[in-house]
Amino acid sequence: MQLVSEQLPKVLDNPLNWKWVIIALHNALQGFMVLALKGSDSLNVLSKDSCVEWLAAYDNPDSSLPRLKIDDFMRLYKKIKMGRGTYDKEILKESAVPRKQSDLMLMYSGSVPFKPIGTQSDSVKLLHHLRNDFMHFLPKGWSIDLSGLPKMVNDCVDIIEFLAFECHNVVWNSADLQTEIRQLLDKIRLAGEALRAVRET
Repeated sequence: MQLVSEQLPKVLDNPLNWKWVIIALHNALQGFMVLALKGSDSLNVLSKDSCVEWLAAYDNPDSSLPRLKIDDFMRLYKKIKMGRGTYDKEILKESAVPRKQSDLMLMYSGSVPFKPIGTQSDSVKLLHHLRNDFMHFLPKGWSIDLSGLPKMVNDCVDIIEFLAFECHNVVWNSADLQTEIRQLLDKIRLAGEALRAVRET
């Protein structure tokens, strides 16, 4: 989040700084998805194979625990939305929210799964695509349309804010860190608004 807030204001002077904004924003969003999903045992954030291997080794006292592998970014994004249908139906009926194994985000009494609105899912896909091209690039000519990137940043920052403060799954052990994250979110939003204002003039 700190790197995004530092690099975003610099993209007007040097569009190449978008690379660092995209890489850092991807990392921040992934980190908050993991925090929102981890629960008490962190199994929700593992890939399916890694989770199965860990549980099998845990049940066998003669086995050593395997190396754990975090799930793919887009699978994590799918997981933060799990439980949404159940939650919405039960809220409409004004009854208690039942907890099922598939409702990964509904881990505490006040938990709320993520419900994307507008262009948020498209922005997450764009962020992931661009980040992967930057991190795993092949030699090629590449031009990027920058006009939609401020909106992508804003959408992803909104998702981070939801995961950090509104889904009620992230436990904050430091009030100072919580305040710092809120300030960084505000700083990134202000930089994004400045970018949009420049492009509109």
